[in-house]
Amino acid sequence: MGEATWVRTLPDFDGTRVIVCSGELDAATTGPLGEALKAAERDGINKTVVDLAAVSFADSALLNTLVQAHRRQRLVVAGPYRPQVARLFQITGTDTFFDPVRD
Repeated sequence: MGEATWVRTLPDFDGTRVIVCSGELDAATTGPLGEALKAAERDGINKTVVDLAAVSFADSALLNTLVQAHRRQRLVVAGPYRPQVARLFQITGTDTFFDPVRD
């Protein structure tokens, strides 16, 4: 079993919401991130930042969650990404799709 997975939403600042994720994000664990992204949309947030620096594993479920949110809101995906997450974005061509911030 991997490390604990959690999603935490920080207080909004100047129309921006930051969602910090940790652990492994796959089909079984992306639900809280999807809900946090939907809440940002419902709340009329101007920009949502998803911090993936502490994510150790991600698969197509994370990509799907991010792509769906990107269609509905301004989404920034922040790192630095761990190697497995960076590789996922590279091989799927989504490494520049989400207005990325890597450092």
